[in-house]
Amino acid sequence: MADRGNWVLTLSVCTTFLLVVQADILVHAPVGQLFVYELEREIYQNEFEPFHHYGRMHNDPLMFKCNKQQFPDLPHWLRFTQRHLYDKGFLYGTPLPQDLGKNIIEIYVTNKRSYDTVKDRLIINVGPAVKRMPYQAEFFIGLREIEKVLPHDIKEEIKQDIQMIWGTDRLEYVNITSALDRGGRVPLPLPGHYEGVYVKLGSDQPYSTCLLRLQTADHRRECEAGGKISGDCSSCSIPANCVTWCKSALINSSMPAPPPAPTVGSGILAWGGEFIPPASPPERDFIPDYIVTVIVPFVLAILLCLLLAYVMCCRREGVQKRDAMTPELQLYHHHTIHDNSSELRTMAESRSSVPQPLSTLPMFNTRTGDRAPPEYPSDSVHIPLIMAQQEPNVDTLPRK
Repeated sequence: MADRGNWVLTLSVCTTFLLVVQADILVHAPVGQLFVYELEREIYQNEFEPFHHYGRMHNDPLMFKCNKQQFPDLPHWLRFTQRHLYDKGFLYGTPLPQDLGKNIIEIYVTNKRSYDTVKDRLIINVGPAVKRMPYQAEFFIGLREIEKVLPHDIKEEIKQDIQMIWGTDRLEYVNITSALDRGGRVPLPLPGHYEGVYVKLGSDQPYSTCLLRLQTADHRRECEAGGKISGDCSSCSIPANCVTWCKSALINSSMPAPPPAPTVGSGILAWGGEFIPPASPPERDFIPDYIVTVIVPFVLAILLCLLLAYVMCCRREGVQKRDAMTPELQLYHHHTIHDNSSELRTMAESRSSVPQPLSTLPMFNTRTGDRAPPEYPSDSVHIPLIMAQQEPNVDTLPRK
């Protein structure tokens, strides 16, 4: 019975682990074509908690953050945008031939209501170009923003309008860029003000007569004058998708042909002659360098040490004076010191025989002239001088 319980517990843990771990998302992106991946809010909303919880539908603010695995940023060809926390997120960009390979993108989704986080991995396999598009054209749409153009249905609407201008349905998106990335100004946060978007499409079909007019001098002259453009043949089913004709341009960009395959040779290298090694450099004697760098500084250090020892030990002032004095001079010097000491003692004794002023004696009263018997010798230095004392409210003059 215990074995059965352990088996059930192990099975439940494995099932939970399989449900929690999510499989990587695999997508492909050909070189030279626009890649767009939408981050759906509804999918990640269900990862945090059931979408319907106790009969209530959740619409939490979600914040997306994307970066290349083990890197703080995205690859240089890939960009991410999310305008608001209640909007979708978009990864978009156009890979170049040097970007071939696998790109692992880490996606972090944060629920700003509960602050729970979900991690996902997107693997983008950049492959070689599948279509050659030597004819490319870029169109400016002034009433759109980058988040409003990246959805699939909006891109199809814009492509249909440009197909009518180009005269062919063999068009593919090459790139979509916000006008802010081209140096455009941030619009005012008012209705009717937009950033604008540059849309680049390509095809293997040549340009139509209408598109060829974009390269004429008359078209540039009319755009500089700011008047009505006579050759504007653009048409749009939705006003927000209308193309600004003066900001459109043709780009003749033929992709380079692939390099030719290497030719297989015989496998035998051509004779290049015998190998002649370079001549050995001449021998060099390092003894002079050793003497200059080691011996000479060592000798100078020894000389300086000897000079310092001579100055400190042999040139002392007391030793010179002691050696220069004769015995008679030393005896005279001794008697001079003795006589000076005796004279100082005599002067000290004569000073003690002179009576001290009464004001310096202890407990001296200026009114009566009496003084208290000293407890210490009068000449003691431990007894401080006492200021003249006078009783308060007492007249010093005798009354008549």
